[in-house]
Amino acid sequence: MVLENVQVFDEDLDSASLARYLAAEAVAVDTETMGLVLGRDRLCLVQICDDQGFVSAIRIAKEQTAAPNLQKLLTSWDVIKVFHYARFDVAQFNVTFGIETAPIFCTKIASKLARTYTSSHGLKNLIAELTGVDLDKSATSSDWGDTQNLSYEQYDYAANDVRYLLDAKDKLTQMLKREGREQLAQQCFQVIPVLVALDILQYQNIFEHR
Repeated sequence: MVLENVQVFDEDLDSASLARYLAAEAVAVDTETMGLVLGRDRLCLVQICDDQGFVSAIRIAKEQTAAPNLQKLLTSWDVIKVFHYARFDVAQFNVTFGIETAPIFCTKIASKLARTYTSSHGLKNLIAELTGVDLDKSATSSDWGDTQNLSYEQYDYAANDVRYLLDAKDKLTQMLKREGREQLAQQCFQVIPVLVALDILQYQNIFEHR
């Protein structure tokens, strides 16, 4: 299935798309789920975009536990996976497919380290400032579970969540380098798998004094 500027797959990437993404230095990745509770709210859609704007949307079936081509991409150390709030998406991939995604770049973490002049680090605010694009977030709270009947508006919303991430990554990287925080950002990205493991086990505030 092909929508305007979005190729839709059932359950996994095809081999041609996998090869295309594996040849990239970095790809943007996002997910849509039934909610925000790990283990209760299932993964429904995975969106991927490369620096040429090639967007894939993979519909994940209920109780699906494997997507071999997608898993190859997510675990390839040759391709940086760029997320906004990677902690949640990486946890979903771990719970659903039993994999550890790597390497990771998180634009939310990078934003908090670089854009210290603001407290607005959500995707909409970040993309608006760095790219001048005003994202439509009206489909945020919608039913993603009926994957075979998603609307054009839902696909457009999902695609836009990855279309501008690579541009944002590049601009944030420049800011981090300028402020001498790039190494710190990389160290933060490397901690994400530990936080994911704690989230899956439902630990909270483990680093707090009390």
